[in-house]
Amino acid sequence: MNVVVVVILSFFTFSISVIFSLNSDGVSLLALKSAISNDPSEFLSSWSELDSSACHWNGITCDENQKVTSISLSSKNLSGYIPSEIGALSSLSIISLSYNNFSKPIPIHLFNATSLHSLDLSNNAFTGFLPQQITSLINLKHLDLSANFLNGSLPKELTHLTLLTGTLNLSYNRFTGQLPASYGKFPVTLSLDLRHNNLTGKIPSIGSLLNQGPTAFSGNPFLCGFPLETPCAEPEAQKLPPNPNPNEEEVGFVGKRKSGNGSMVVSLLSGVSVVIGVMFVSVLVLRRKWKLDEDKIGKEKLEKPEEGQKGKYVVLDEGFGMELEDLLRASAYVVGKSRSGIVYKVVAGATVVAVRRLSEGDVTWKFKEFETEVEAIGRVQHPNVVRLRAYYYASDEKLLVTDFIRNGTLHNALHGGLGNNLPPMSWAARLKIAQGTARGLMHIHECNPRKYVHGNINSTKILLDDDLQAYISGFGLTRLVSGCSKAINSSTKKLSTSQIIISPQNSTSSCTMYMAPEGRVPGSKFTQKSDIYSFGMVLLEILTGQLTDGGSEVEDDGKGLESLVRKVFRQERPLSEIIDPALLNEVHAKKQVVAAFHIALNCTELDPELRPRMRTVSDNLDRIKLQ
Repeated sequence: MNVVVVVILSFFTFSISVIFSLNSDGVSLLALKSAISNDPSEFLSSWSELDSSACHWNGITCDENQKVTSISLSSKNLSGYIPSEIGALSSLSIISLSYNNFSKPIPIHLFNATSLHSLDLSNNAFTGFLPQQITSLINLKHLDLSANFLNGSLPKELTHLTLLTGTLNLSYNRFTGQLPASYGKFPVTLSLDLRHNNLTGKIPSIGSLLNQGPTAFSGNPFLCGFPLETPCAEPEAQKLPPNPNPNEEEVGFVGKRKSGNGSMVVSLLSGVSVVIGVMFVSVLVLRRKWKLDEDKIGKEKLEKPEEGQKGKYVVLDEGFGMELEDLLRASAYVVGKSRSGIVYKVVAGATVVAVRRLSEGDVTWKFKEFETEVEAIGRVQHPNVVRLRAYYYASDEKLLVTDFIRNGTLHNALHGGLGNNLPPMSWAARLKIAQGTARGLMHIHECNPRKYVHGNINSTKILLDDDLQAYISGFGLTRLVSGCSKAINSSTKKLSTSQIIISPQNSTSSCTMYMAPEGRVPGSKFTQKSDIYSFGMVLLEILTGQLTDGGSEVEDDGKGLESLVRKVFRQERPLSEIIDPALLNEVHAKKQVVAAFHIALNCTELDPELRPRMRTVSDNLDRIKLQ
């Protein structure tokens, strides 16, 4: 009998010693394995108590100290629940359990894992309230709890998560009550998705909530107010807020998207994120307004409609896979506004595009005329020109779909702006941007016998990607909408884009700042020489880091940036008086900078005939070689 007892005790002693040879993180993960009742693919078969570490287990990532940093078990058809022991993983930064069959309430102790910066429990069957203790996750950047059975009110304390700048997706749940006004404190970089819940009342008109598209709130039948089309019962709720400043220029953004349930993470180009003004309209016009037959959407050119017929969506690029239904389903976020309309970032699956909703202005376009103009724009393709991919035409709605350039505008890179974290640009970066912009503008000028003109070259129209490659945006917009150009009648529309009529009375100061002197005369035409002057002003802006002030008129009165630079060179004063201070330490580049100044001054000659052609400008810039 004693022998049997000794054997049994020895067995248990051995088992306990084996279990405790596994480190504490591994023991916590075994609790998760025990909580999983169904693992049809036996994905967790490698999780063994006989191991000393969990770092080689399927779905597990560790750091150099053998501490678990990531649990990735998405789409494994697992059933079970999350045990409290997972909260003991002190170095855990990522949990991804999406597309499984996990159920029961989310355990409060999970939120003891305060190193978490990404928590994705979407597409499961979790129930109950969202615990207030979630605010303990002070490092959380992305939270996706979509497509579950969570209920109760939305925790207003979520705004205490100050690093939550990526995703907050609570869509397709059963949340009730009003949308907390505190959610307006979320940063504009946050992708908010509250679709298909049971929220009620008026959407608070405050903070970042003003910049959400209607898709962030759709599917809540008792939610009302902008940006939804459902008006609230209160008379004051039906009043439109003030229009944003019409003088604001467009901006570029950066973004990325998480796959799965449609949540978008806006992570602006290395952090550049500027949202201009308060905008209450959505590029995604509701189906009942567009009334477009699904079977007519595609990559083939559609038949041209007669007046009064339904809208048409036309894809210009055979390799472009986004159709109108994709646009309707996607999340849209306001990222900028200019005279030509409102710009949205739209993400559908892996495709990210910019959609510009054109201002009607004074120009009324028939479909054939609009088609001719837009398809001419679409044929201008160059590595330094933003590419037009598709367009939509209806009598009351016109949309342009272009590539989305991630890293903001040259203006923000030079002068800063909301969300701009870029360091001062080096001379090499500035020269690369100037050379790329010159090549793009040269192509616009030479790609067609009609001698195209951009008509609005300035630093907000030059977008940058992550590699600081320059892209000219806005080509053709001066003809499609009013702004720096007058309204044009049908006979004028048939002329080439080299003939843009200038109306200074309608021009904003930002447009005038870059405008050639001859273009400020009422009724004058914007020409390629005018574009070259505007490019020269941009080049001076790149070199000096100063905003052009538009002070000089046709006579050289000495007030403009161009006049200041000429005066410094004429009087042989130190270059340090005009060069961007950020470049002063790059002594090796002095000769190159001086050469670039001379090119800019040639472009900004008061007499248009003295300005070089854009090809000459581009060639001269390309001759400046980095040492």
